[in-house]
Amino acid sequence: MPANQRTLQRPVTRAGPGLHLGEEARVTLLPAPPGAGILFARTDLPGSPEIPATEAYAVAGSRHQRRTMLRREEAEVHTVEHLLSAFYGLGVTNARVEIDRAELPGLDGSAQEWVRAIREAGEEDQGVPARHFVLPEAVALTESGVHLAALPQDGEGLTVSYTLDYGTPELGSQFFTARLTPEIYAEQIAPARTFCLSREADALRAAGLGRGANTANTLVIGPSGAPLDNAFRFPDEPVRHKVLDLIGDLALLGVDLRAHVIAIRSGHDTNGALVRRISRLLREREIAGAVEHESRLDIEDIMRILPHRYPFLLVDRVIERVGLHRAVGLKNVTIGDAFFQGHFPTKPIMPGVLQVEALAQLCGVLLMPKLKAEKSLAYLLSLDQCRFRRTVVPGDQLRLEVVTQKLKTRTAQCRGTASVASDVACEATMRFMIVG
Repeated sequence: MPANQRTLQRPVTRAGPGLHLGEEARVTLLPAPPGAGILFARTDLPGSPEIPATEAYAVAGSRHQRRTMLRREEAEVHTVEHLLSAFYGLGVTNARVEIDRAELPGLDGSAQEWVRAIREAGEEDQGVPARHFVLPEAVALTESGVHLAALPQDGEGLTVSYTLDYGTPELGSQFFTARLTPEIYAEQIAPARTFCLSREADALRAAGLGRGANTANTLVIGPSGAPLDNAFRFPDEPVRHKVLDLIGDLALLGVDLRAHVIAIRSGHDTNGALVRRISRLLREREIAGAVEHESRLDIEDIMRILPHRYPFLLVDRVIERVGLHRAVGLKNVTIGDAFFQGHFPTKPIMPGVLQVEALAQLCGVLLMPKLKAEKSLAYLLSLDQCRFRRTVVPGDQLRLEVVTQKLKTRTAQCRGTASVASDVACEATMRFMIVG
C-alpha cells in the first residue's frame, strides 16, 4: 500500500438507490487534507452533521442488518462498507463523502463502480507519511461457528484469507486469499457483488431489508447454485464479496494494517468485534510509543510550545503530530488534578469545559509551526457542534485528537475529539483567531 497519505484530485458524484432502504441517494466524493481520514457528511440534515468513518462511530451488533452502519448523535449512514473497501483497496486515506440520504447507493452491488469513481476523480499523493500498524501479536475470536483472527506477518501490506462454508448446497465451500495491492483489489475483489439465497429473499424483505435490491445489483442464488437472471463474474464470486466486505470493515481502523486476517463464515458483526480489539491494541501501542509517527512530544517539549502551566496545562504527551494537519495527545486524569477539589468533592468529574480546553491546547501544539514562523498567537474564537457524551473521572486517560479543517492567514478551524478507551467523551469544532 502507498507509503504516503492520498486523497482525490477533484470531486466526483454517483447516484442511485440504496440496497436496503431503497431510497435514491446522491453521493459526492471530495478531496480532504492530510490526517482528515474518511468523513461522511449528511447534507440533507440541518448543519450537515459529519460522521468520521472510524470504529468509534460504528454501530455494533449488526448481525441481522447485513450491512455496516455509522452513527453520530441522530445522524446515520448505512451500507458504507463497499465505498470504504474501495478507498482502502486503492490506498485513499483522506476524503469527504457528502450524501443526501441515509444509505449509500448500491450501484451494481460491488465496489467496482466506486473504484471507477475514484479513478475518475484521480488520486493525489499528499507527501505526508500514512499511518500504519504492524500487528505485534495475534488477535482472535470465535463465536457460534464463526472464526476470525488477525496474525502478524512478515513483510508489508495486508493479506486476507476467507473460507465461506455455511453448509448450504447452493454455495458449497469456497476459499479465497490475496495479499492486497491496488491492482489485485481492483481486478480480483472489487467486481464481486453482494448475494443472497433465493430462499432467503422473502424473509429479508419481510425484515425491511433489500428494498433496493434486484437481480441486477444482487446475486440471488437459486437451488441449482446459479444466479437468477444473472451470471457469476467469478466462479467463487460470493467468497470474494465476503473479502470485499471484510476489507471495508477493517478500513474503520483508520490505518494501513500490516497483518494476515483469516476469516471463516465471518460477517459484519464479527468483523466489527475484531476491529474493536485491534483498535484497543493500537491505542495501547501508541501510548507506549511503539507506533511510528512523524513527531512525538513529551511534557518538556509541550511546555516549550505552550505558555500554560499547572494547574492549567491539560496535555501530558503528544503521540502523533503530522505537519499542520493532525495531532493526537494524551491527558492522564488523576485525583490530584486541582479542579477535582471543587468539581465535585464527593463525586469527582472532569468539567466538560476543561475537556474542550485540552483539545484547544492540542490545537495550539498542532498550529505552532505556523504561529512560530509568523510570531503569532491563536485565541479561541468560537465553538460549534460541541457535544459531551460521557463523564471523565480520575483514573481515565483522555485521548485527544484534532484535525485542521480550514487554515487561513488570520483564522483556523479544527475539529477535536476526546475519548476514553473507545468511547467518545467530548467533541467540538473550534475556530481560532491568529493574532500577530
